[in-house]
Amino acid sequence: MTEILQPTIPNPGVIVPVNPAIEDYMRKLVDNTDHPVLLEMETLAKQKSFPIINRLVGIFLETQAKMIGAKRVFEFGSGYGYSAFWFARAVGVDGQVICSDGKNDNKILAEKYLAKAGLGDRMTFDVGIAQDIFNQTNGEFDICYNDVDKGDYPEVWRLARNRIRPGGLYIADNVLWHGRVAVETYTDIELGWTEAIVEHNQLIFNDPEFEAFINPTRDGVLVARRKMD
Repeated sequence: MTEILQPTIPNPGVIVPVNPAIEDYMRKLVDNTDHPVLLEMETLAKQKSFPIINRLVGIFLETQAKMIGAKRVFEFGSGYGYSAFWFARAVGVDGQVICSDGKNDNKILAEKYLAKAGLGDRMTFDVGIAQDIFNQTNGEFDICYNDVDKGDYPEVWRLARNRIRPGGLYIADNVLWHGRVAVETYTDIELGWTEAIVEHNQLIFNDPEFEAFINPTRDGVLVARRKMD
């Protein structure tokens, strides 16, 4: 009888969902998407060690938004507007991206960068707790995008799911959490964050009203589509 060897799980602090060589190859395929403002934003992220989504995830977000004809997007956690840049390009001149972040400095930067890119009139930016801003904003959304503190992920999902239109998307970043979700022993950045992400992911995949998938690029991007029927 042939012995089946189980894969060895490396240190959870160094699990990379997609081999860096593959991501480098994918990045080379999209090098023609360079934009002066985008490059400025990416340079700032390197200088400040600010955890923006990378170029590949940005293109993925834009593509997802265009595929469903998204016109209204709510961002839970916008940083200084890097993800909003991609959504703003997708929603068009008559679209709206509603951003939220706890720091006014990020709002100032986001407004500066998107205005410089000619996208400023497609974005509004509120400072405060994202969940509170969402509750104060009326209507349904084509996309709700989640990138807040990871301990809040289940709460954000519960808030957002009922206000996504049929055929609309819920998208969440960092759902693989550097591989911690896949192992039993790990060192967390903040107490309880891994458990919150695991709960968040399970809630979505168990929800009969949504169809979900995780794109493993970078740190894992979950996309859940609200069913039409």
